Amino acid sequence: MSEILVHTEQGVQTLTINRLDKKNSLTAAMYSTLAQALVQASNDAAVRVVVIQGHESIFSAGNDIGDFLQAPPSTPDAPVFRFLGSLSSFAKPLVAAVCGPAVGIGTTMLLHCDLVYAGDNAAFSLPFVNLGLCPEAASSLLVPQLMGYHRAAEALLLGEPFMAEAALEIGLVNRIVAPTEASALAQAQARKLAAKPLSSLVETKRLMKQGQAAQITAQMGLEAQSFGRMLREPAAREAFGAFMEKRKPDFSKL
Repeated sequence: MSEILVHTEQGVQTLTINRLDKKNSLTAAMYSTLAQALVQASNDAAVRVVVIQGHESIFSAGNDIGDFLQAPPSTPDAPVFRFLGSLSSFAKPLVAAVCGPAVGIGTTMLLHCDLVYAGDNAAFSLPFVNLGLCPEAASSLLVPQLMGYHRAAEALLLGEPFMAEAALEIGLVNRIVAPTEASALAQAQARKLAAKPLSSLVETKRLMKQGQAAQITAQMGLEAQSFGRMLREPAAREAFGAFMEKRKPDFSKL
């Protein structure tokens, strides 16, 4: 069975992360599929809205560490960066349904969605520093804008999870519902959008995002450069080695 399910109905294309046995962790192949699906949806007149969802128990545990170490995203054309580029530049409405853990890119991708509906079991985390890395998806720009600097520093420097209520308070999510209701709500809202004039939706989204579009692109480029460099440095090697060996990392000399 495909690890990314793509289904289109009544103008709504739904992308489902479907790798539950691996906590919906994302591989390079899955990023490529997601990027391709967004490009195709962008060019398909029959698609008016895209919904991204996982499972009611987990959205995504972030990168698949084993796959990540085999093919680290060290160049701008790496699948993960292509996915993030397609996501951030997607002109049509993007809706997300998020339940359970949303780790790393599982949280940062939401910064580029227009509507986000969370289950009350949602837990968001940005553990880049804990992996000896830096933020991606322009989150080093967007998270401080969303949260304010001090709460952003707590989220990005400590990397500790914050729950659905906190995400609602800062505006990362639009509404909290029972996990069994999140996908249905996202689909209902997507169908409302799909019934509206697409030209008006696209132009309104463009105007709302125009002021920071260039900043986001530039920040993603800077982050990608730093990310690629830091992947080769001792802190990341220690973090990933500890993860694979199921031990606590030792950064005391790094």
